[in-house]
Amino acid sequence: MESVAAARATTAAFAPTAAARRRARRLFPAAPPPPPPAEKRRLRLSCSSSSASSSSSSSSAWESPFDLGADKPREECGVVGIKGDPQASWLCSLALHALQHRGQEGAGIVSCDAGALRAATGLGLVSEVFGNDPAKLASLHGDAAIGHVRYSTAGAASSPLNVQPFLAGYRFGQVAVAHNGNLVNYAALRAELEDNGSIFNTSSDTEVVLHLIAISKSRPFVARVVEACERLDGAYSLVFLTADKLYAVRDPYGFRPLVMGRRRATGAVVFASETCALDLIEADYEREVNPGEVVVVDADGTVSSLCLMPRRQRKACVFEHIYFALPHSVVFGRAVHRERYNFGATLATDSPVPGGADVVIPVPDSGFFAALGYAEKSGVPFQQGLIRSHYVGRTFIQPTQEIRDLGVRLKLAPVRGIIQGKRVVVVDDSIVRGTTSSKIVRLIRDAGAKEVHMRIASPPIVGSCYYGVDTPSAEELISNRMDVEGVRREIGSDSLAFLSLESLRTSLGEEADTYCDACFSGGYPVPPMEFDFARTEL
Repeated sequence: MESVAAARATTAAFAPTAAARRRARRLFPAAPPPPPPAEKRRLRLSCSSSSASSSSSSSSAWESPFDLGADKPREECGVVGIKGDPQASWLCSLALHALQHRGQEGAGIVSCDAGALRAATGLGLVSEVFGNDPAKLASLHGDAAIGHVRYSTAGAASSPLNVQPFLAGYRFGQVAVAHNGNLVNYAALRAELEDNGSIFNTSSDTEVVLHLIAISKSRPFVARVVEACERLDGAYSLVFLTADKLYAVRDPYGFRPLVMGRRRATGAVVFASETCALDLIEADYEREVNPGEVVVVDADGTVSSLCLMPRRQRKACVFEHIYFALPHSVVFGRAVHRERYNFGATLATDSPVPGGADVVIPVPDSGFFAALGYAEKSGVPFQQGLIRSHYVGRTFIQPTQEIRDLGVRLKLAPVRGIIQGKRVVVVDDSIVRGTTSSKIVRLIRDAGAKEVHMRIASPPIVGSCYYGVDTPSAEELISNRMDVEGVRREIGSDSLAFLSLESLRTSLGEEADTYCDACFSGGYPVPPMEFDFARTEL
């Protein structure tokens, strides 16, 4: 556990000071800014927004009784870009459906028709934003479009201004952008821009990129993009749309995924956060957008590429393989389901159950392939011992602990015939706060399990992510506060084991050094010096 202890110490070194918190509040007060004075420079940001449903707009009065994702790190967003298809906006909406797991609180599309850009955005799921008002999607004409799905942290989920893509007008015309990632120097850049007269319309770090492009003196547009990105520190996978071109950009470390494909029917070029989006719209995967690369798609479909800046050693987010990406996606050149299977198999070798077990069950859905690998490697039968309901929406806040505990069964139902009287191995992808794991252990015990052994197919999470993933503060992370035995007692299992950091790296093979595992190791490729106020909603 020495590596975990060292990681905790590294994470503690980045703990925010009281002064930093006060500065963050001064920089970004909760109240909206007053109307701008006329002499200040304003980037014209426009969007067509709507509150998709009453459940979306009244989240303060509703809560999920047992949200399986509430105790997981949350991917901030997903992006799509399409050029060269007359049904670009419709295809974009389908691709966003495939990326819905990457963000559920807002969605939007910007299309280009005859050189004019038009936006439609809203709060809620893709089906709510565009399905409840078909005219909205029908209004987005043209053969080019970009799209975005967003997850936000508390405080701005109800603000339609933060829903991307952002569409802005400046002296050279219109530009739209969609962003997956997080800029760790956002606060400094925003303060500098505001000191020079820029006025911000949102609390998103993505808007900084638009302001940097707007003030650039470089020509053509791609040169302004390069100049802007040279000022950025952190994670960014970006798609831009202008009157005649589509651009895809990835930061020099390649933290967040971005792939390129081509539709079989029309030859249209497609960019997306995951290959599952390409599959849905019948586009063939061609390659990743490389770290530090800008890919340009011209009006005639010609694709060109240039180096954004000198490439650094890639630091792709390993949590894409552990939890975020869908299992049928190919991310960072590797099949996600295969990586999860391997993590589970390695865990079985490293951490068998003392005295043996009778059955291996996954926590659905993300624990499935790791559990399958664990079962096949250990020789213990695999069974689907927990059934997840996919039809439970928000419910009224439960008034008592007893009723809240009963609410667990709305989301997960144990199969008593598989669990009762058995020594059960429960495989999950990660433990964050520990609240979900304790409920699952209790649920399985109540179903008659003789023993409950938790196996986690990732190392203990001891640090927050500052590169586009919403994670709790370090003090909220249970593995940052307790050792493995302390976590075991807290969640109530008979035994607990994590995949070690060393085994994770061994499983990744020769590419291990090209992955960011800072949430496990504390080794941050880009120091999160401003994280207390840089982790804002995308």
